[in-house]
Amino acid sequence: QVQLVESGGGLVQAGGSLRLSCAASGSIFSINTMGWYRQAPGKQRELVANIGSRGNTYYADSVKGRFTISRDGAKNTVYLQMNSLKPEDTAVYYCNLIQLGFNYWGQGTQVTVSS
Repeated sequence: QVQLVESGGGLVQAGGSLRLSCAASGSIFSINTMGWYRQAPGKQRELVANIGSRGNTYYADSVKGRFTISRDGAKNTVYLQMNSLKPEDTAVYYCNLIQLGFNYWGQGTQVTVSS
């Protein structure tokens, strides 16, 4: 069993920054991909960024140059540094872990960017 616990969401003004954290616990294997998805009201959940166990990263075009994903393998924790936030970044952000073909999700953390 795997548990993902997110923290760091909140309310911020446009142009501001937030840092999300997600700590994974349980049966964590060394080879996996951790990432962040988001879902805005009335929209589908979308991949924001992910990072493999070797450090390879992917970013959605909408966040390139503004968001940075990183991970601490020793702590099984993934971070999402979000800078230059825009109102359209407002969403519930979900942590995701993929290993051995299984998907695991956190409970979600709200990020609200005011204009």
